[in-house]
Amino acid sequence: MDERVREHAAVLVDWSARVEEGDNVVCSVGPGAHELAVAVAEKLGERGANLLATYESGEITRAYVRAHDGDFDENPAHELALVENADVYLSLGGGRNTSATADVPGDRRQTYDSARTEIRESRLGTRWVSTVHPTRSLAQQANMAYEEYQTFAYDAILRDWESLAEEMARVKALLDDGDEVRLVSSGTDITMRIADRSAVNSAASVAYDSHNLPSGEVFTAPHATDGEVTFDVPMTIRGEAVRNVRLEFDAGEVVAFDAEQGAGVIEDVLETDAGARRLGELGIGMNRGIDRYTDNILFDEKMGDTVHLALGRAYDSCLPDGETGTESAVHVDLITDVSEDSRLEIDGRVVQRNGVFRFEDGFAE
Repeated sequence: MDERVREHAAVLVDWSARVEEGDNVVCSVGPGAHELAVAVAEKLGERGANLLATYESGEITRAYVRAHDGDFDENPAHELALVENADVYLSLGGGRNTSATADVPGDRRQTYDSARTEIRESRLGTRWVSTVHPTRSLAQQANMAYEEYQTFAYDAILRDWESLAEEMARVKALLDDGDEVRLVSSGTDITMRIADRSAVNSAASVAYDSHNLPSGEVFTAPHATDGEVTFDVPMTIRGEAVRNVRLEFDAGEVVAFDAEQGAGVIEDVLETDAGARRLGELGIGMNRGIDRYTDNILFDEKMGDTVHLALGRAYDSCLPDGETGTESAVHVDLITDVSEDSRLEIDGRVVQRNGVFRFEDGFAE
């Protein structure tokens, strides 16, 4: 086994999920993540945790949802009980086909997602972490040779997370103290309120309210969004290619949209429920170990010189106690490149220009 796989497992169990002796751990394993699952199982055994491994496949989901009559039971009790009794939920991605669910009808997908809301909420109540094992299908999607993709993935995953957390804390402080964010770039001029929100220093650990490995972003839950934004980073959503999405917001809600490619899947997302037309997240990428786009949201949204916005559900960790943010059955991220001709303002002060933060060398006033 590649020693980097064991290092990945150690970071996941120790730093990211903070697994303790006696924890009940559900480990959802993708078809291509077998080696990582073996390494994780070894770490969990050493820790004295209780492991239950499940199999997660886009092809299985496709077969089930397409064959079903569409009248899905609400939050099936057996699956809900599994998640409710878990302390930790680890998702190890890595499929055979990144477009496995591309031909699932949009309305069927919406119904299936909506029927599993309580299961999703229960999973989010665990110390959950999502990661991915580098596979040949992911390398192909990223247009890389397999060995090249492995090096890329581990450069992003096996970081000095404590040092990066200290750097990202500076951006968290700016957002926590701010009332309004404005993002301006080609095809984008959008404002969002962030008053009384708490930004998350997403340093790849549940100790930071961070649940992705790799991570490397600072995010918050915006509201009262106005203006327009163009997402120029190519990506795949629900198995379909999406290019150059444009959204127009008024009083916090999407009132118009289009896309060069994949407009249909964007429409399906927006029609999921009322919350799908509102933003649940503003995220600022800060992981410089990610140096190219790979058509994988787990990596691409963390890349330095990017900002992403998510349609749908807001994370409770960004909200004041007792306040409910955007509620939705979906959380779909879209990314814009801010490396050129762009600025990010907080309360009228430019804090990032052309991807360079005010506290970094090379910032232009």
